[in-house]
Amino acid sequence: MGGLLCQIILRYDNGEVLNLLSKQAIALKLYEEIIERVGVGIHAVDHVGKTIIYNKKMREMEAMNEEDVLHKNVRDVFQFQENQSSTLLQSLEHGEEVVNVKQTYFNNRGVEITTVNNTFPLKIDGEICAAVEIATDVTKMERLVRRNLKQTKTEFTFSHIIGKSSELLEVISLAKRATRTNSNVLIIGETGTGKELFAQSIHAESDRANAPFITQNCAALPDSLIEAILFGTTKGAFTGAIDSPGLFEQAGGGTLLLDELNSLNITLQSKLLRVLQERKVRRIGGTKEFPIDVRVIATINEDPIDAIANNRLRKDLYYRLAVVTLFIPPLRERITDIEILVEDFIKKYNQLFNLNVQGISNEVLQFFEFHNWPGNVRELEHVIEASLNLINHESMIEFHHLPYQYRKNETKKANVVPVFSQPNNTENTTLADQLALFEKQYIQQLLQKNHYHITNTAKELGISRQSLQYRMKRLNIKVN
Repeated sequence: MGGLLCQIILRYDNGEVLNLLSKQAIALKLYEEIIERVGVGIHAVDHVGKTIIYNKKMREMEAMNEEDVLHKNVRDVFQFQENQSSTLLQSLEHGEEVVNVKQTYFNNRGVEITTVNNTFPLKIDGEICAAVEIATDVTKMERLVRRNLKQTKTEFTFSHIIGKSSELLEVISLAKRATRTNSNVLIIGETGTGKELFAQSIHAESDRANAPFITQNCAALPDSLIEAILFGTTKGAFTGAIDSPGLFEQAGGGTLLLDELNSLNITLQSKLLRVLQERKVRRIGGTKEFPIDVRVIATINEDPIDAIANNRLRKDLYYRLAVVTLFIPPLRERITDIEILVEDFIKKYNQLFNLNVQGISNEVLQFFEFHNWPGNVRELEHVIEASLNLINHESMIEFHHLPYQYRKNETKKANVVPVFSQPNNTENTTLADQLALFEKQYIQQLLQKNHYHITNTAKELGISRQSLQYRMKRLNIKVN
């Protein structure tokens, strides 16, 4: 660069020299800004392996500062897995391009990083003077794949499902029958009702029990990433893509649980439908189709009729998955299970916290039976755990032990327990009988108010359409 400037000075007058220098400065500044702002990692080393370019994206990917890397030898900063070396140094030493190679290594704090690299040497007059690497971060995808591969065994069986209500026992019975076949299963239930518990139980008692059980939450990842994870990728399909099997291939012979299916993009749902119909999967960017032997269990946290109506679930995919349909009732619809669940949670946290709590007071039980439980069984467990954190030496959970938000809400009400009118049938003396009678009368009143429109009545009740139909059947409510 210095020799070129000397020639310019000899040829042009001062004004022309300054003008050219100004243009060069602008060009240099432009190159620096492009390298710094581009959305891929760029790392360049000189002829001895010392870093000369280390852009912002690369710093973010490797969680390191510029001063940690710049002007230092790559070997002194990073550590590589056994039998592996830096693709950047390989290209520098051998003078060859490295294309679409996945590399796992560790930064100066021992944090694992996985990238897909395109690396090439820079030559001047036939001599290698530097090497440049363009890297795409796939650390998150790599961790997800590893986590899913590790999850090949279930933790729960039907014996872990706690409850004695007829509503729950009926669902358990249907789920047990589903273990005899390989049909797809759709599990419907609100957040916290135990949908994955049922899915794991079905897998654990089926003939696929010794094969992988892999779970993927469809709401946890962006569309581009979830598509690659589900169906796999082919090398070169997009920047950083490598040959990688998707979850359908990884779960071969076993079960794939697709949690919160209604959060999956409609376009991806159509691709999922094709895989289920043809029992073959094609990786992104590929032409070859791989046969699959996978049982799919899907969960949704809303009424499928509403999901279809609001374009969150394809109707044809619903029918393909809902060969076996399990509707898990929310906790507020099976209050007879509350007491036994409380006993189980107290036992669990007594062991964890080294306590000896015996139970809950009648006031707390009464509150639990009339609470709406939007978080269902999971919420109840959290309440018990939080209450045990507030206990000193008491043997019972009292109302003042409950988390603040529950106590605060209740103080705004005139009565904790609603007042029921005395039923006409004096033989119905138990709480369960009285509640069933009140429930029947209340549903009948709202049905009449809504001109026996099931969907509108269910909406006013705050329950799903299927739940209302189930209750009507149980309570022998007929619509003329």
